[in-house]
Amino acid sequence: MESHPQNLVVLSHPLIRIKMTELRDHRTRHGRFRSLLSEIAGLMVYECTRDLDTHPVTVQTPLESCDGCRLTAPITVIPILRAGLGMTNGILNLMPEARVGHIGLYRDDETLDVHQYYAKFPPSAPEGRVFLVDPMLATGASAVAAVNLLQEAGCRDIKLICLVAAPEGVQAMIDAHPETMIYTAALDRGLNELGYILPGLGDAGDRIFGTV
Repeated sequence: MESHPQNLVVLSHPLIRIKMTELRDHRTRHGRFRSLLSEIAGLMVYECTRDLDTHPVTVQTPLESCDGCRLTAPITVIPILRAGLGMTNGILNLMPEARVGHIGLYRDDETLDVHQYYAKFPPSAPEGRVFLVDPMLATGASAVAAVNLLQEAGCRDIKLICLVAAPEGVQAMIDAHPETMIYTAALDRGLNELGYILPGLGDAGDRIFGTV
């Protein structure tokens, strides 16, 4: 795991790098793309949950009592629709007890402005950690808008998990929400004139759902 200034952590585990290489490849079809996305999300959340608060408990094994621990607060996973859905199952496989909310945002292709069309969160979301998930952190506009919505709902412990980030998006998040930690599998070079990450992996939503 490689640390970067302020609120960015790039996860450089060899398994993540290997899977990211195949994910980026334009020859990877949507079925395999979905599988890889889910696998990488699971590997990433393992690292992102190292500091979760727990409390001690005692359980009874078939032979005797044993000390252990349980989570202190609920966990909520909130994908940004639609591409964030591709990461959700990989995270839930590791944390099946997590609750799930959704944020629907779309970007105007001409102005790059972000518009909200849906938001629904579990009532317990403000009580614990929220993992906001989206494969791409490009301009940062969607992530900033999503964190704004979560904070308006009372959430304070928010972490963003994305597969690929552009420096422009990271800076936008740092400027707007320096308290929100960003975890990514790759920090790429930058954005093109259409706001796509370079080298990136293309349109994640299209590649997940086979609409390209």
